[in-house]
Amino acid sequence: MAPKGGRPPTETEMQQLFLPFRGFCARKGIEAKEVVLHDLDIASALVDYISNNSIGNIVVGASNRNRWHRKFRNPDVPTCLAKSAPESCAVYVISKGKIQSVRSAIRFQTPTSSVSSGVTQFQTPKGMGSWRSVEPDNGFFDRSTDSVQTTPRDKIMSSSKLFSPPQSRVNLHHRLRISENSSHQGSVSGSSNYSGPSSLRSSNSSSENLEFSGSSGSSLSSQTQNEMDAEMNRLKLELKQSMDAYNSASKEAMTATQRHRARDIHQRKTEEARRFPEARIGEETALAIVELEKQKSRKAMQAAQMAQRLAELEAHKRKNTELKAKREAEASGRAMDKLSHNDIRYRKYTIEDIEVATDYFSNSLKIGEGGYGPVYKGSLDHTPVAIKVLRPDVSQGLKQFKQEVEVLSCMRHPNMVLLVGACPEYGCLVYEYMENGSLDDRLFRRNNTLPLPWATRFKIASEIASALLFLHQTKPAPLVHRDLKPANILLGRNYVSKISDVGLARLVPASVADSVTQYHMTAAAGTFCYIDPEYQQTGMLGVKSDVYSLGVLLLQIITAKPPMGLTHQVARSIERGTFAEMLDPTVEDWPVEEALSFAKMALNCCELRKKDRPDLGSVVLPELNRLRDLGLDHEGSLQD
Repeated sequence: MAPKGGRPPTETEMQQLFLPFRGFCARKGIEAKEVVLHDLDIASALVDYISNNSIGNIVVGASNRNRWHRKFRNPDVPTCLAKSAPESCAVYVISKGKIQSVRSAIRFQTPTSSVSSGVTQFQTPKGMGSWRSVEPDNGFFDRSTDSVQTTPRDKIMSSSKLFSPPQSRVNLHHRLRISENSSHQGSVSGSSNYSGPSSLRSSNSSSENLEFSGSSGSSLSSQTQNEMDAEMNRLKLELKQSMDAYNSASKEAMTATQRHRARDIHQRKTEEARRFPEARIGEETALAIVELEKQKSRKAMQAAQMAQRLAELEAHKRKNTELKAKREAEASGRAMDKLSHNDIRYRKYTIEDIEVATDYFSNSLKIGEGGYGPVYKGSLDHTPVAIKVLRPDVSQGLKQFKQEVEVLSCMRHPNMVLLVGACPEYGCLVYEYMENGSLDDRLFRRNNTLPLPWATRFKIASEIASALLFLHQTKPAPLVHRDLKPANILLGRNYVSKISDVGLARLVPASVADSVTQYHMTAAAGTFCYIDPEYQQTGMLGVKSDVYSLGVLLLQIITAKPPMGLTHQVARSIERGTFAEMLDPTVEDWPVEEALSFAKMALNCCELRKKDRPDLGSVVLPELNRLRDLGLDHEGSLQD
């Protein structure tokens, strides 16, 4: 145990150190005693302890260093022990429960000091260095003096008896060495109280004194010689008995080991015989699984090859479609260029006419405000009109002005707002005046207006779809509105609805009127809750982009609710069977079944993918016309 910071370990630290080893020994039924060696050089301390206490076997753990660390750094403890331990001590190095290396003992070691019941001290000459001491009671060494202290023999034996050779052989060898070397040693005296096995103890060994004279002519007395001979004979007899007992125990242990090994082999064979059918079944199952996986792999490869062929065909088809679309786009561009160079005929007003009509843009005549600019009510040529004035800070205002003039001046439809004239110098647009304002104002009953009857709502929906289809069927190319919402639906006398604000409308090639190929726009335009999500994400514009906006508008017509999250709310109410609660409560006589059919069609228009939305001309408009006729019949029955 290495010192910590130049101080001996405390009692608590030693208790923590030995605690796992005590538990292990207790579980295995091993009797053990702790010995603490306190020294800077661990290997040297262990070698001294082995020499001083006649240790015959020592087991140490292998070092955690690898070969290169052991080669270039100081040798580790197991290596030092294997080189420096006495030849009488066998050194075993273990790692992970297995013996890594063994250095066998060559001969038995003669104890270097007499073991007594107390503490025996040997004085060493000056300059010989200090001896290490072992004190199991407190677990420390004392290196400050030129003396070595050894613990009582019985205490040391309790901690090393698992690894020592038979004690009688060590004692016999020890006594033989004393007798042989008595005539060659100097004058060494000391008291000894031998506490080995009872067969080796003398009746009064504590009072026995052995003196060896340093002169070459001195000899033992005859009485001492006889006692030594008798002791020798007795020790030889005891040694023979001990060896016989040791050999017998070794044979019994070997026999028991062989029986145990044979029993283990038989048990292992039985277990293998039992597991063989299971292993065979497992192997057959594994082979079946492998074959199944091979079949799946073959099918997957065939499917991948088929998908690759389909992808190649699709790519070829798409390439042809793109070439066709490109040619049509070029034709449409030429048509647009020709249209833009034509002299668009409309009534032109001066800014003075506009100022007089609006009383110099009086706030009392202001009837609305849009992204383009404010809208004023006025009178031109003795006709009530609505005048939209371009704000100076609108970046795309002039472009929207030209687009709206071009579209409205060339088109006539009963459900498209009529362009009366314009003031091109200042971007003022003059429309026919719509008495009932916008659909947005009527749905949310601004200025305390009366709620719209359900029959009128169905009629308005049909008219809007009819005008939108008219835009989509424009020649030479379809026209997409891109900003369809209740605020851009104006209501005239008898609630005739008309689509306005076509400033964001775009002409697209005729081939993109379907939902397969789309016309790519660099920036999405429109109002957030009404804009087609696929168009907003990809910039691919088509006529079904307006179908999505129409679906949101239709849901607002029957619910009079804001557009944010409206599709989700209506779909959940239909699933839960509470759709009637979503209808506008200001209308008390809703035909719930017809309204439900109306809502389901509107939800189909709001599908996220364009290809999942219904066709406006063949699906949506016929259903809206049916519901409009149902409303007209209902109003006719009320008038009768």
